[in-house]
Amino acid sequence: MLSALAVGVFESLRAAERRLCRELAPLRFGPPVAAVYNPLVYARRPHEGWLRRARAGVRVVYLGMNPGPFGMAQTGVPFGDVTHVRGWLGIEGPVGRPEAEHPKRPVRGFDCPRSEVSGERVWGALAAHYGTPDRFFRAAFIANYCPLVFVEASGRNRTPDKLPPREREALFAPCDRHLRRVVEVLRPRFVVGIGRFAEGRARAVLEEGAWRLGGILHPSPASPAANRGWAAAARRQLRALGACDGGEAGPAAGKAGRPRSRAR
Repeated sequence: MLSALAVGVFESLRAAERRLCRELAPLRFGPPVAAVYNPLVYARRPHEGWLRRARAGVRVVYLGMNPGPFGMAQTGVPFGDVTHVRGWLGIEGPVGRPEAEHPKRPVRGFDCPRSEVSGERVWGALAAHYGTPDRFFRAAFIANYCPLVFVEASGRNRTPDKLPPREREALFAPCDRHLRRVVEVLRPRFVVGIGRFAEGRARAVLEEGAWRLGGILHPSPASPAANRGWAAAARRQLRALGACDGGEAGPAAGKAGRPRSRAR
């Protein structure tokens, strides 16, 4: 059962996301973007299961760019590789379909057969470091700067930084406001961008003082550095920033592994 404080955090985050969705709904994106998905809408049930775990006063808020096509686009959870969301976080729920779905990028929810490498790396490392989801949520939270998925006509994923300037400006304004609100609600000591884009938006939007700003390497398989040992590189960057806590997982801390299934 959630405490009154946890309910307040959840309600504040949910209200902020509803406002963000209202502000994003009128936006239109031209070619090569052919479809835009918003998992805050069609994957609302599992996403709200994620939001309910958020706590105020965490040590770190990690900030991602936007949902991946095989992660949050399927599960509603940032970096939400199905195996880790269901197996370690214990979050699952019905997932609908986007209004306009690209045939090469179907949303199959928790039946998605593909894994998301970035999500495997992020949640594998966090599971190894903290041991249990409760320990993670006492210390940290993950949010995305932008909730939208942009699918090109070819089916290729298009990231927000690749949008034309006018589209970026229209998109960034409400996303900036939302980021400020998320940080105000969660009151972290550190805001850490996962990748250069997210770190850059955090530095552009947030005034360092009440929290420290920094960044870590993005876990994408498109990054040669990430493929040479992402978890160890991210841990070094967090230690340099002062954001790395001790974790509570014992001798396995720092080793990314596959999550074990949890009884439901």
